[in-house]
Amino acid sequence: MREYLKFYIDGQWVDPVAPKQLDVINPATEEVCGHISLGTAADVDKAVKAARKAFATWSLTSREERIDVLQRIIAEYQKRYGDLAAAITEEMGAPASLSQRAQAAIGIGHLQTAIEVLKAYKFEEDRGPTRIVKEPIGVCGFITPWNWPINQIVCKVAPALATGCTMVLKPSEVAPYSGYIFSEIMHAAGVPAGVYNMINGDGPGVGAAISAHPDIDMVSFTGSTRAGIEVAKAAAPTVKRVAQELGGKSPNIILEDADMKKAVGGGVMHVMQNSGQSCNAPTRMLVPSKKMEEAIAIAKATAESVTVGDPNGNVQMGPVVSEVQFKKIQGLIQKGIDEGATLVTGGVGRPEGIEKGYFVKPTVFANVTNDMTIAKEEIFGPVVSILGYDSVDEAVRVGNDTEYGLAAYISGSDQGKIREVAAQLRAGQVAINGAGGDLMAPFGGYKMSGNGREWGDHAFAEFLETKAVLGYTPAQAAE
Repeated sequence: MREYLKFYIDGQWVDPVAPKQLDVINPATEEVCGHISLGTAADVDKAVKAARKAFATWSLTSREERIDVLQRIIAEYQKRYGDLAAAITEEMGAPASLSQRAQAAIGIGHLQTAIEVLKAYKFEEDRGPTRIVKEPIGVCGFITPWNWPINQIVCKVAPALATGCTMVLKPSEVAPYSGYIFSEIMHAAGVPAGVYNMINGDGPGVGAAISAHPDIDMVSFTGSTRAGIEVAKAAAPTVKRVAQELGGKSPNIILEDADMKKAVGGGVMHVMQNSGQSCNAPTRMLVPSKKMEEAIAIAKATAESVTVGDPNGNVQMGPVVSEVQFKKIQGLIQKGIDEGATLVTGGVGRPEGIEKGYFVKPTVFANVTNDMTIAKEEIFGPVVSILGYDSVDEAVRVGNDTEYGLAAYISGSDQGKIREVAAQLRAGQVAINGAGGDLMAPFGGYKMSGNGREWGDHAFAEFLETKAVLGYTPAQAAE
């Protein structure tokens, strides 16, 4: 039983202003596995004051000093790597293998990337007599989700530290353990007091206070589009910068000349990873209508091969994160059935032989039309919708026919045709033929998927203000 009842403010573990506990539920067992404290606006105010005070000195540190701090964080992170992986499995149900090789690993990746970018980043540039200066924006508020918990913490914290900002973090109250351990890592690494602060809590109690706080200069939020809109509304009166990485309903366009087994099978497995709880999951698979039956057969076999069960065991898929998510997904699967989509495999209820835990059957629908609920709403579960198309132009039109624009996927053999399609897709990131992730590639979306970009050098821009100093280099006086 984990008891994480203190907050990390100004370099110390402190009690909340008004103690109130929240049960943390293990999604694989539905049992209470620990407790955290729920913060309030008063706790946020304490943390912001500490961050504001620390900004006066941290913002003036040298490139070398910040690199040294980031390297110390990596060293401490490596010591706690196993603890982080185990915590992620317990708090949100990721299979142990996924927690080890991806969930925990990506945090180190973001730290290493920040160091590499920082080494060569140009904070100053001269244009004739004018100097353009990039300066840290100030105190940042971070509100992070539960689905890739340490990824979404570190991809904000690392560039913020590297650019000289200070910060207040609210990890998800649903999956708070990894954020707490990360705070212990920051303390052990000797991050100066007040530079990094962490408060547990929910959206109304802490998230809203961070968004609205007049002494927070920038808020970065990752989560649902619905919640992102509320963050932006709360931030608007103080005219602070708002960066948002929100929902997705990503198209996966499989061209006629693609290797169907590889493209369809890979697309299904991509959705099943992390129990479908990835905002960029390729949940709308578009296949040539004349290949629909072939796609159905491949998708069915692939989904039915996915092993589901105790995330501490040797399985490919664990539970979804909570009862709320489980019920939402079940309702949307039923909606797909009710609206006439072909249920290829899976469906409502838990997988056979599983009586407890928030486990969802790997589910595939076919003959889906883009006006169906399962093609429009972000399900955030292990559900693939297969849609048919008769021309590439139709595939592009349907692919773009969504309020979201986070990611898109294309498979095929003709690289020229693939590039033509990629150029037409309204998405922040397009992956070709199963291309893997790139920590230097900007990550973020068009439309209702958010604004701003994370990862790599593009992340630095989110945390910097631009100043023009006119007459910095005076013209030589005429002789």
